[in-house]
Amino acid sequence: MPELPPVVDTGWVSDHRDTLVLADVRWFLDGRSGHDAYLTGHLPGAVWVDVDTVLSAPPDETGGRHPLPEPAAFARALGALGIGDGTTVVAYDADGGPYAARLVWLLRRTGRSAALLDGGLTGWPGDTETGAVVLPEARMTPVKWPREALRSADQVASGDAIVLDARAADRYSGANVLPADIRSGHIPGARSAPWSGNLRADGTFRSPAELRVRYRALGVDGDSDVIVYCGSGVTACHDLLALEHAGISGTALYPGSWSAWSADLSRPVATGVEPG
Repeated sequence: MPELPPVVDTGWVSDHRDTLVLADVRWFLDGRSGHDAYLTGHLPGAVWVDVDTVLSAPPDETGGRHPLPEPAAFARALGALGIGDGTTVVAYDADGGPYAARLVWLLRRTGRSAALLDGGLTGWPGDTETGAVVLPEARMTPVKWPREALRSADQVASGDAIVLDARAADRYSGANVLPADIRSGHIPGARSAPWSGNLRADGTFRSPAELRVRYRALGVDGDSDVIVYCGSGVTACHDLLALEHAGISGTALYPGSWSAWSADLSRPVATGVEPG
């Protein structure tokens, strides 16, 4: 199989169905159960991957609401689901991939073969099935998270990189406050780049050329380092995959994101629609 792009369409999945594992990564900000939604109906053969327990370590004030899992725990959890060394994974969620992006980005950054399903569940043209899918356990070798793909709060604050905020615009401005957030607003200097802006009206990804135009307008010219954050390091991965889809390198994730930054009262906060 050729090197997998970060986004594949339903036709590609249909053509390669016997050589990959589908991963349902539904998660809901309003507290609804992604697992319940999965059991009610999912793509045929798809396993469910939990954002909170498989793709994250337990929350803490320093690491935020969704710290990166330990590599060994990540490998064990995926292996138990039937995802191992050499497995190609195509992930989706209920929308255009904001939560499935976390799984895909983690796998791709550790040298695995993984992609988002363009359009997500709503774009799937075929039948779905109910109930849980159990695959034979597989062996996944733990791989350390690459240092070049991650940035600390101090590196975000240094001003040496373009910083993008992947949350919705009203959360960036501070107009919409999540109960879980200590403070509202954004990291001073960060530019608003909602993950939803990577998608067309039908929920599919914009073309690489369109994405380059979008990020160029945000100051991303391909020469500067780019750091992306969101509420807790999950939907930021959607922007990171979109940047990769556009052919833009030199990007990194601030894993703690707003949940860690806002909890540290020594860190400044900006509000409003301008970077500040």
